[in-house]
Amino acid sequence: MTTAYDSIADYDAPSPRDGRIKLHGAEGFEGMRKAGRLGAQVLDMLVPHVQAGVTTEHLDRLTREFVLDHGATPATLHYRGYRHSLCTSLNHVVCHGIPGPKPLRDDDILNIDVTVIVDGWHGDTSRMYTAGQPKRKAERLIDITYEAMMAGIEAVKPGVTLGTIGAIIQDYAEERRCSVVRDFCGHGLGQLFHDSPNVLHFGTRGEGPVLKEGMFFTIEPMLNLGRPDVKVLNDGWTAVTRDKSLSAQFEHSIGVTADGHEIFTQSPKGLDKPPYNI
Repeated sequence: MTTAYDSIADYDAPSPRDGRIKLHGAEGFEGMRKAGRLGAQVLDMLVPHVQAGVTTEHLDRLTREFVLDHGATPATLHYRGYRHSLCTSLNHVVCHGIPGPKPLRDDDILNIDVTVIVDGWHGDTSRMYTAGQPKRKAERLIDITYEAMMAGIEAVKPGVTLGTIGAIIQDYAEERRCSVVRDFCGHGLGQLFHDSPNVLHFGTRGEGPVLKEGMFFTIEPMLNLGRPDVKVLNDGWTAVTRDKSLSAQFEHSIGVTADGHEIFTQSPKGLDKPPYNI
């Protein structure tokens, strides 16, 4: 989940993190595997429920029940006053969309973002969904966003810098005439929901922190069909594109291994991007 806490403008905001990038061992990897798998299972569970006529508050209820039934906790529930177990960001909403009573329409696209806490470890992930048949431009944006995220993830290994990861994502998106949102970023996680480092989805190769074995963080680019500019609505959460262009996002939780990386939040059912054939 990219929260207001991850806003680039809030880098120096008071937080429980101490600024040090934590390195984790085998216990941490095992904890993140369990948390990441449950987060992915939530998103798998929701696939058949995302349809025209269904409300996002219904999806939120399903999620809360599923997570609690599995002995875990929805990390966003009561987080900084947030009252839901999901963020549901439709069409031109970039992130932090609040579940509500409005039914989905046939050509809506939406990002569903969930974080679960399992035995103290956080599994944070999001995917795009379509309610019915989306427009071709929306399908293209979804594909490019997923591919940009995966291009960044594929480069994750010890010795690579976060600036390089950001540059790979930025280049992939901009070469395909999409813009990268600058106002929000990925983040470290583990036993904290949001920890160091900040993970930008744009940057310069060779700059930024150097990746080391045992680092955990999210990669979660937000791409727009129009300009990258966003604004936050009066509810204090919902971020939208200023030009009302479509926006898309995917997110995985990642661990840096000795010779590469591990994706903790990959779908157990292979439902990592639409179309979801179930």
